[in-house]
Amino acid sequence: MEKESRLLRVGVLGCGPIAQFAHFDACRKARNAELYAICDLADDLRTRMAAIHQPRAVYADFAQMLADPNVDAVIIAVADQYHVPLSIQAIRAGKPVLVEKPLGATVEECAELAALVHQSGLVFQVGTNRRFDPGVAFAQRFIQDEIGGLIALKAWYCDSTYRYTMTDNLQPIPIQSQQARRPGGNPKADRQRYLMLTHGSHLVDTARYLGGALIAVRARLVHQYESFCWFIETEFENGALGHLELTIPVRGDFEEGFRIYGEFGSINGRVYLPWYHKASEVECFSTKDRQYHRPLGEDSYTYKLQIESFADAILHGKPQAGADVDDGYAAMRAMAAIARSVDSGERVLLSEVTGGV
Repeated sequence: MEKESRLLRVGVLGCGPIAQFAHFDACRKARNAELYAICDLADDLRTRMAAIHQPRAVYADFAQMLADPNVDAVIIAVADQYHVPLSIQAIRAGKPVLVEKPLGATVEECAELAALVHQSGLVFQVGTNRRFDPGVAFAQRFIQDEIGGLIALKAWYCDSTYRYTMTDNLQPIPIQSQQARRPGGNPKADRQRYLMLTHGSHLVDTARYLGGALIAVRARLVHQYESFCWFIETEFENGALGHLELTIPVRGDFEEGFRIYGEFGSINGRVYLPWYHKASEVECFSTKDRQYHRPLGEDSYTYKLQIESFADAILHGKPQAGADVDDGYAAMRAMAAIARSVDSGERVLLSEVTGGV
């Protein structure tokens, strides 16, 4: 696609796998953005990424990148535990932020960040990229325009034992560094927490994007045969009921999808691994014409589309299509509520939950 005359000059913090697999390339391909700068503490990794992607500026220190007046906005693509403090640093420096999901690790730190973002008036986006899948976006528009009131929503995310065989073939070979900065301890050691933050954040955001605000959950978890399986009853603010399933791994193909019943129609959706850049298969039935409607979604590079939307909001004041700081905060509340409900076996109100997953 031809580049626009005014490009958002993006600085990417972090040269790890998600930047290598998605953000560097997406910035370079976006119609309204450029990969202006990269930043990483690891000298070897930063040097190799700069040689490959040719940004105009390279930094070892985040504060120095934030001080560059030519950097219009930043993408924060580092470990979850650093999301909030580094987002706060960027907001205080006056830079709009696109931060990888989840927004943070606790309800309290997400609340602090949300308050600061609102005070600043800056554009802030959370990288739950499923919202930019053309099929998912089509389903959301159908809900807004045609389905009427919602009755029920079911959504599921089932990662596969074979997922990394598939993604290893789709993604470039990641370049690693022994100098890379990592959080204390091993975030993946608490497998239950890691899976909820990493994959549950997508499931919860999709449920909220399509079904609206969540007010309460009741969750059960089984851990056996090296798999974790959450079944989650949900209550939506609009009166609809929901059921969410997160199972990792399943012995079979990757499965993500949703089924929605409404006053004047219904929706079935099957979502693919995002690395295929293939739009979801979504069928929306409308009682208005008694027909199914199904989009093609020829451009399904969700990481590129989310950067284009981010840039449009900053450069042209367009409404944000992506998850904002309040969406990220609400998703953190939902995941914390799921964790509290698993522990207690009781229904948990999102408004009353504290802590983390």
